[in-house]
Amino acid sequence: MDFDFTAEQQALRDAVARWVDKGFPFERRQRISRAGGATRAVLTELAGLGLTGLTVPQADGGLGCGAVEAMVVMEELGRGLVNAPYAHAALITPALLAAAPAAAHSNWPQRVADGSALIVLAHQEPPSRYRLAQVQTRARRDGEHWSITGAKSVVPAGDEADAFIVPARSTGADDDEAGIGLYLVERGHVRVRAYPTQDGARAAEVVLQESAATLLVAEGYAVLEAAIDVGLAAQCAEAVGLMDRLLVLTADYLNTRRQFGVPIASFQALRHRMADVKMQLELARSMSYFATLTLDRERAARRRAISQACVQLGQSMRFVGQQCIQLHGGIGVTDEHLASHLFKRLTMLELNFGDTLHHLGEVSARMQDTAGVFA
Repeated sequence: MDFDFTAEQQALRDAVARWVDKGFPFERRQRISRAGGATRAVLTELAGLGLTGLTVPQADGGLGCGAVEAMVVMEELGRGLVNAPYAHAALITPALLAAAPAAAHSNWPQRVADGSALIVLAHQEPPSRYRLAQVQTRARRDGEHWSITGAKSVVPAGDEADAFIVPARSTGADDDEAGIGLYLVERGHVRVRAYPTQDGARAAEVVLQESAATLLVAEGYAVLEAAIDVGLAAQCAEAVGLMDRLLVLTADYLNTRRQFGVPIASFQALRHRMADVKMQLELARSMSYFATLTLDRERAARRRAISQACVQLGQSMRFVGQQCIQLHGGIGVTDEHLASHLFKRLTMLELNFGDTLHHLGEVSARMQDTAGVFA
């Protein structure tokens, strides 16, 4: 199997890396974080590069690229620690809108592609515990119109979004897969309470009270699953970029810090620890590739593969983050040092869309027949 990137994919990587180096230094990230984490301006700059339209179909004004190109972009944004809701706005949202008829989503895909609109998925509810089918938010139809009542938690960039895609239930019990529709709700019809997050970004609680909505997909559970898997694959790629940057940062520190008259990188015990970190990074990289390349598989195989990747990424993120912080010593946990922010972001990613134990359970549930030996 050929894992080499094409010339176009490498050019895309280089373009994003150049923007990160020139347009998003650590000092800028610090300013954004200390100001509350609002990143709509950063997303506008990414739109100027054409990145918000990366996976939007060409017919809707996008580039029509695939999962590998998205992975390449996410790795570089992770390496640059760019705290904008790019995966939510430019990867998950187009996947959801693509499943809706043109009459339902109007011109939203074009606005997503050119960066003039920010639409994010608002799906988490406090009782759900990562279970996508656990939806208490209710949708009610009145003639040709829909209204939604409920509450969604930890919505990325919720106070900056122009609209939300909201899973809501029109029929069935709170944990049924059937009866969950996907609705588009514009910002003016909801109440939003925003707050900064630990990784320097921003999220919000969104309350819907008889909020006017547009139906996108009547039976949307399978579409929601597929879009979340797109987000998980993107998250894996971002984590690889973060760990790559943290590894380089730590190696530079070990080569600079001196003790007993020599760089501490010459100490065998520390070299062995760095070798273990590198091994975990490469395991994570290979599983990130695996996750991306399985996005076009049928549902059962895709979900299992994505969860397998997330288990490995969760283990790698924790190991790499903890080891690199320990190798830095006390300076690694200070707010002024880049390493601490990389570690915070890795910690947040492990909890996003399901923590490591959740995905381990998902893998286990899909391997009961053969324990994976003959699958």
